[in-house]
Amino acid sequence: MSSEQLELDRAAIVLKLLGDKTRLSMVGMLMIHDCCVCEFVDVINMSQPAISQHLRKLKDAGVVKEQRKGQWVIYSLDQQNKYFSMVSDILKYIPNQEEKFIWLEKQGLRISCE
Repeated sequence: MSSEQLELDRAAIVLKLLGDKTRLSMVGMLMIHDCCVCEFVDVINMSQPAISQHLRKLKDAGVVKEQRKGQWVIYSLDQQNKYFSMVSDILKYIPNQEEKFIWLEKQGLRISCE
C-alpha cells in the first residue's frame, strides 16, 4: 500500500469516527474543555462502558489523548495529531457544546472529577 493510500485511509477513519453523533458531540466538548468519562456519562446519558468505547476509538485514531489525575482519567483533544486541523474545521459546523458544561455546573457535576 502506498503512503498516499495509507494517508487517505487514516483520514477516512477520522472522518468516519466523527460521523457518529455521540463522538462528534464528545469531540466538540473536548474542543472547549478537557473531560472525564463521568462527565460524558452525565451529559450524554449513556453508560460508562459505552462512553469508554467511544473514547477508545477516538484515542486509537489519535484524535484524543488521556492523562491520569489520581484515580481519574482526563481526556483532551490531541492537538499534535496530524488531523487536528481537519477536526477543528469540522467542529465549526456543529452547534457549540458550551451549554453542556453549563448544565454540568448547574447540576454540580462539573467538578466531580477534580
